Amino acid sequence: MREKIVLAYSGGLDTSIIIPWLKENYSCDIIAMVGDVGQGDDIDAVVEKAHKTGASKVVVKDLREEFLTEYVYPAIQTGAVYEHKYLLGTSLARPVIAKAQVEVAIAESATAVAHGCTGKGNDQVRFEHAYQALAPELKIIAPWREWTLKSREDCLDYAEAHGISVAQSREKIHSRDRNLLHVSHEGGELEDPNNAPLDTTWTWTKSPQEAPDRVEQVDIAFESGTPVAINGMKLEPLALIELLNDIGARNAIGRIDLVENRFVGIKSRGCYETPGGTLLLAAHRELEALCLDRDLLHYKQQIALKWAEIVYFGLWFTPLREALDAFIANTQSNVTGSVKLALYKGNVAIVSRTSPTSLYRPDIASFTMGAGYDQKDAEGFIRILGLPARSRALIHAEVSK
Repeated sequence: MREKIVLAYSGGLDTSIIIPWLKENYSCDIIAMVGDVGQGDDIDAVVEKAHKTGASKVVVKDLREEFLTEYVYPAIQTGAVYEHKYLLGTSLARPVIAKAQVEVAIAESATAVAHGCTGKGNDQVRFEHAYQALAPELKIIAPWREWTLKSREDCLDYAEAHGISVAQSREKIHSRDRNLLHVSHEGGELEDPNNAPLDTTWTWTKSPQEAPDRVEQVDIAFESGTPVAINGMKLEPLALIELLNDIGARNAIGRIDLVENRFVGIKSRGCYETPGGTLLLAAHRELEALCLDRDLLHYKQQIALKWAEIVYFGLWFTPLREALDAFIANTQSNVTGSVKLALYKGNVAIVSRTSPTSLYRPDIASFTMGAGYDQKDAEGFIRILGLPARSRALIHAEVSK
């Protein structure tokens, strides 16, 4: 029986040429695993292309709801943002795809898994760390670390020589990754951080100039930190994120341009569009401001930074991430309510927020004295708080005599 390799297959430039390359260099059957995380491709066309280029079998896995509920929603609840801007769209999708790929490899009795990630990027870590955590017995094949191809232009030459049609060209050389949460753009003019993105670089969101000349309001409701309704309509996760993506995209929400620090030590530049995720994050943060007490909210911000780094670095399947998830889940029990946002040409403003578990007390917060807060208590509190400062000042005064 011939050995089998399961390839994480998208039908893009890299994986399109990897199937024939694997057949040329490994005496194995190639099983293409297509993970649907909402990339918007014609799945039937992707399957047909995989067969035409030499796959002996194609397995399609619908991962959209799992991606949202088990990966995206925890990221929103955590408040995870990498290096101030990046909402981790690609970083969150890779582990769910790798997990499905391993499941296919086990079901098909394969001996190896393969991916199309380059040797310079983060994705190779994300895929391969997942493989090792879930099925360490599987051999890992990373063609970009084996073949003699050095550039995307080389890949285009290989595709042309083998009669493989690809969407990329020497004029349209961007590397893009899309899923339900975002679309990323790298390469081309973006390789020089001094270049502004071209108008054609963006593919999802309207520019501020094209967005409507009016404010659009959207109300997002949460139950225990999980988004459940838009403008009063209860929605399942897939319908909810698709509606928010539509609303955000037409109002130019969610564009960022980022020079980031890759895990491998390289600085890279990418542009990202995250319309619905940007709205979810903004609304969730405002609701937490009502529902979490000060010490918990401030400590959770530190956890968010670490969680974002763990996920960006590709360390999803680790005890630390799992332990932090347990902490985050505990913080969300009272994060219930709704937040209304106003959207205008790329800007997000908070209109209102309400929660049955709000810790905000108007009677205490108002300028009117009384109502459970005695201002006289502040004197002793401030005196105790200032004791170290007074002591230090007295010591300095004595020393300077």
